[in-house]
Formats: sequence, structure tokens, C-alpha cells
Amino acid sequence: MHILVTGAAGFIGSHTVLELIEAGYTVLCIDNFSNAIADQNGNAVSLNRVSELVGKPIPFRNIDVCDEAALETVFVDNKFDGVIHLAALKAVGESVAKPQEYYSNNLVASLNLIKMCLKYKVKNFVFSSSATVYGPPSELPITENSQTGQGITNPYGQTKYMMEQILIDVGKANPDWNVILLRYFNPVGAHKSGRIGEDPKGVPNNLMPYVSQVAVGKLKVVTIYGDKFDTIDGTGVRDYIHVVDLAKGHVKALDRVKAAGNVGTEIYNLGTGIGYSVRQMVDALEKVSGKQIPTQMGVPRPGDVASVYCDPSLAHEKLGWKAEFGLEDMCRDLWNWQTQNPQGFSS
Repeated sequence: MHILVTGAAGFIGSHTVLELIEAGYTVLCIDNFSNAIADQNGNAVSLNRVSELVGKPIPFRNIDVCDEAALETVFVDNKFDGVIHLAALKAVGESVAKPQEYYSNNLVASLNLIKMCLKYKVKNFVFSSSATVYGPPSELPITENSQTGQGITNPYGQTKYMMEQILIDVGKANPDWNVILLRYFNPVGAHKSGRIGEDPKGVPNNLMPYVSQVAVGKLKVVTIYGDKFDTIDGTGVRDYIHVVDLAKGHVKALDRVKAAGNVGTEIYNLGTGIGYSVRQMVDALEKVSGKQIPTQMGVPRPGDVASVYCDPSLAHEKLGWKAEFGLEDMCRDLWNWQTQNPQGFSS
């Protein structure tokens, strides 16, 4: 199968491209470098490294999915069997500060891609969604049947929820389509080679890249936002998943439609089903790095809840997918990436 991957040069995208190629899929990658770094030739540094790892060139085009005319050239020049749509602005805090930018970018890009898929008869669509669509959980663990769309605290999560609804409706209107919505929990880690990993622009928005940058000496201290939650140690609990496991989930989604033909619209949680606290995550990285990581306490942020973790059993049942890596693996591979690349892909 020939697969178009949008947002392919980012953290999740680069790992997904690697796993797709190793599973025998043919890919074309597009990205506009909003969350990635270009080399002097205009190619993605992350995908150059994927090319090294798989021993073959990675087809890549510098295209913004919001540019409908540019996007259509890709569909004119290629015949795709499916798309994996990862391209999006993704910083939760920034989305609160710049809501119009997030709604415009994430919705327009997705609608353009759907339009091209309809026009050029590409009927397999895998969408990068998020656990944020659930809002504050009313039950734990979160299942795919848990309530969505209520209490979402930021525009980023709203765009993911809105795109899910649009794709569900497109799937209903086009019963020959396969739409698979993958709800990510908290991806961490890196490829075991240390050649690709998460390289956030500016100060990291997510916990573990921040913790690893403190451990390597790039940042000074980890702020823990709240220690009075009803959890094992008072700090917030989340479901963290190794990025390689997450990437393999996309492969399994495509494997399913390839084997089963028409499956309609399906939704899957991709997580481990295990919640770890902020303190446990910091302690785990201290253990694998051998570094003392300074912390300080802060007040909980608006919208913070005590615990969020999922039931991933549906993905195991229908996709044959299950997270293989545990907390120590996540931290070991993250630290390996961070020490090999203290300045990210600019190292």
C-alpha cells in the first residue's frame, strides 16, 4: 500500500514513517516544518535520519496541508491507498493564547485533505486524535465509549474533537471509506538508536522532554504543578506510552483495513492502561540517567485533573496491538536520545 503521511517530520510522524517502511509500506511524506527542522537542502533532518536507519531514501515534499493547490499536486502526481493525518499545531498552552490560529490551521488542513481523498478516491483515512477529546474523565479507566466533547479545556483538544465528528460524518456519507481514529495518550521515549526523538521548539510543553532537558543541564528545574491530588503521591497521574508503540499502532490500523477490507469507522485508545504520577516519572528518569533532577512545587494549572488513564483492550482485540514497552524503556530511550542530541536535531 502507498501511504501519504502528513506531519511526517515531527516526533510521532518520523517514528511512524520508520515503522511503516519496516512493515513493508511505501510512503510519501509531507511537512511544512512548523514542528520540525529542515536541513540546508530543504529536507527534514528527522527523515534524513530515518533514511539512514532503513537504508533507503524517504520521499519527501515540503508542503503545507492548508495550501489546497499545493496539496493537490501531491494527489495528481501519486496514487495513494491511504493517508495517515498527523499534521497539526499541537501545543495546548499556545492554543489557549492563539485559538484562531489553531482552529484555522487544524481544521482547514484536515478539510483540505478530506476533500483531496474524496476527489482522488483515497478511502482509507487514519487520523491522529487525542485523549483530550474526553475532557475531564467521569470514569476510569477511559474507554472508547466514554463521553467526549464535554469540558474540553483548550482549543487544541476542541480541534481534535471537531475533526473526529467531521470524519465520522464523512464515513457515514461514504460507506466505502475506512476511518480509523486513534486517540493518543501521552507519547514519550525515542527510537532505541537515539537517532530520532522529540525535539520541541523552545521550552518543552510536555513533561518528559522538560524533565530530560533539566537532567542534561539545558533547563534548571522541573516545576510540579500540584501535590495535593488524590493520587499515590499527590501529583497528577497520566497514561504514558512509548512513541514506538504508538507508531506501531498506526501500522496495525493499516494492516486491519488491508486484511479486512471495509471496516467503516473505528475508534481506538492507544495507551498502556497504566497511570504514572509526575513524581514517579521524574524518579524513573533519575534512575536511568544517574542524574539528580531538581524539582519545585507550583500550583495546579486550570483544567488539571488528578488522574487520566485508558483501557486499551479494544485495540488489542481488534488491531492485535498492545504496548510492549514499560516505564523504564520509555525513560531509557528518552535519555539515550537526549544525551546523543543535547540540542535536539541541531546537535
